[in-house]
Amino acid sequence: AEIGLGALPAGLRAAVRALVGDLDALFAALGLREECFAVGAFSRVVAAELASFAPARNRRRTATNKASVVFVDRTLDLAGAVGHHGDNLAEKILAVLPKLPGHKTDVMVNMVELTALQTTDETCSIIAPGCLAQPNDPAAKALWESFVNLKQKEAVMEARRHLVEAASRENLPIKMSMGEVTPEQLSSYIKLFRNNLKALENHCGLLQLVLATVQTLKHPQTSKWDNFLAFERLLLQTIGESEMPSVLNQLLPMIKSYNDRMKDDYTCEEFLVLLVYIYSVVGEIKSGKELDAAEEEVKKGLVKAICDEPEPSPLLQTIT
Repeated sequence: AEIGLGALPAGLRAAVRALVGDLDALFAALGLREECFAVGAFSRVVAAELASFAPARNRRRTATNKASVVFVDRTLDLAGAVGHHGDNLAEKILAVLPKLPGHKTDVMVNMVELTALQTTDETCSIIAPGCLAQPNDPAAKALWESFVNLKQKEAVMEARRHLVEAASRENLPIKMSMGEVTPEQLSSYIKLFRNNLKALENHCGLLQLVLATVQTLKHPQTSKWDNFLAFERLLLQTIGESEMPSVLNQLLPMIKSYNDRMKDDYTCEEFLVLLVYIYSVVGEIKSGKELDAAEEEVKKGLVKAICDEPEPSPLLQTIT
């Protein structure tokens, strides 16, 4: 449905007017007489407001430079941020492993496997963590490029190849095996470096990336990632065939409180991510009683699940 400026909340109306004023000032500085095009409901509001803005009308009468301006809604950017896209190892590593303290784009790699320390404590902090950024190691840089550009299966095979080549150069007793690469196989190769300090030093960057691969493949969140991806693909098909209330009604049974959840069920945070994805890709939604009722049921289920959390995460604490 078409929306106008008057239909927006007061705060958003003020933001649109401020944006239009800034755009007009920019176009005035450039001496533009613009023709506006819009893709998306919110973009149409901004474009319409700019078209009727009195200072902009005056400017267009005297401006000498013609320009076409296209306004595009950015909701699909949200889908990009919360979606689980394709078969990419780098994205999984960055999503699954804990963040390196003080960094937004690097992760902590548990390095205990390269030591003689025996511990089952995944949070062990005696050994300093590794990371993905290895600017001084050409092999590690090449492997990271593979993680970014290749499909997961091919990237994992590249990890094995790099590891075998490094072990061969150090004369370590490695036996190359064919077939599917498993985390256990990579771990067995990594352990060959453990008692050779020179080999460790020469290939430390590469070993950190392969350890990141092993820890990601073994992480329970990785199987959840694949579930997300399958559900998102199914959702895109469903949205094309069904109205939004129908989609929300299908989601409702998936909202489960802490005591009812199994390991493969979505947590409250994960369900919120799904909702952001759905509302981002669905486009314009027809409002009505049926949608209101479906949204109300989802809200009730989500509120109950959040309230039943024994130890709410920082995100849920912020929301509540």
